[in-house]
Amino acid sequence: MSKPENCISVQDAKDMQSNWMSTRAVDIAKAEGHQDTCAVTFNIADLQEYLDYVLQESKKQKIEEPGIRIYFAAYDNDDSDRSTVFLCPSMSDEGDSDNNYNIDPLNRGQGGWPPNAY
Repeated sequence: MSKPENCISVQDAKDMQSNWMSTRAVDIAKAEGHQDTCAVTFNIADLQEYLDYVLQESKKQKIEEPGIRIYFAAYDNDDSDRSTVFLCPSMSDEGDSDNNYNIDPLNRGQGGWPPNAY
């Protein structure tokens, strides 16, 4: 298998994440009163299982090219108030497509603590 064409360089990733840490992360820490999660790790097998599930359920709905949208989110419960992300199927792979609310989103990634910048 060859490298996907949408990969970015490690340096580009470091620059983008550094920009996020020096802008948004600063404001989040100030508003929340503590440092917050800056990355979420998902198990590859869990991700593959979810992608296969989305493809299967999308085909049942006659959706040929579903997308996956990643939403920033935050917990609000007794266990955590930290940031997270969840993955949501969309009706196509276009950026402005509607969410597919007939397929449940995926969460339960792991945020490392303390947060480590890329």
